[in-house]
Amino acid sequence: MSITVVYTIVTLAVIGAAAAVILYFVAQKFKVVEDPRIDDVEEALPGANCGGCGYAGCRAFAEACVKASELGDLNCPVGGNETMSNVASILGLEAVKKDPRVAYIRCNGTCEHRPKTSSFDGATTCAIASSVYSGESGCQYGCLGYGDCYDACDFDAIVMHPETGIPEIIDDKCVACGACVDACPKDLIELRKKMPKNRKVVVSCRNQDKGGVAKKACSVACIGCSKCFKECPFDAITMENNLAYIDSDKCKLCRKCVAVCPTGAIIEENFPPRKVKPEEKKSVNQQNNSGC
Repeated sequence: MSITVVYTIVTLAVIGAAAAVILYFVAQKFKVVEDPRIDDVEEALPGANCGGCGYAGCRAFAEACVKASELGDLNCPVGGNETMSNVASILGLEAVKKDPRVAYIRCNGTCEHRPKTSSFDGATTCAIASSVYSGESGCQYGCLGYGDCYDACDFDAIVMHPETGIPEIIDDKCVACGACVDACPKDLIELRKKMPKNRKVVVSCRNQDKGGVAKKACSVACIGCSKCFKECPFDAITMENNLAYIDSDKCKLCRKCVAVCPTGAIIEENFPPRKVKPEEKKSVNQQNNSGC
């Protein structure tokens, strides 16, 4: 073996050893010690990575939980209270129970209620359509029906109604991740408190026009008459911009507001049929006997 080859081998070995030593000290200097509880918390999470918690994914949420001194402001909507209870037990913190939420689309402007005045000939996405025109009817606040919320849902909780063209939420599949809320350019979807038996009392309208204009655009629009606001005994209804809104956290499902709404803008869902009062039965019988 020539002396040149020996020098080459020795030189490469020295350079390699020196590089290894340098890399070792650099790694020690800049190493990040990660709390092992992050892995435990991440394993307790559902792994949906939906962002409904407000973080980029389950890993980021787990890191936030480990760093937090309390869990009051942190919540995994997919896992719910059971998951947060498991996270709390891992971290030795107290779990804060929160009411489950469910998405709701605040628009009942079907073709029957909201006649078309124009047709859109362009890219069939709500985001693009809403940026170039107000809609195919006189209501500029209503659902466009192109299904951006449907595409955004990773849990098959949204279906497009074949007849009305308006998306519908399947409550038992909805995990309140908020993806559909962010996807709707009309700000029609909100996360509401999930009531027993999936019951709801909601002002299914977002039209902020004055009464006559709103009613002309959609027969079931809220006209801002304030009758529901005056009728509610629980201060669950507020009036703003010619529009009534029912706070699901205050609503007791008494349905008094439904009875006084003159346009049918307030929707009641999943309730048993209302009992007919004796005087109402008598009135119906008299009408039937008179041939009406």
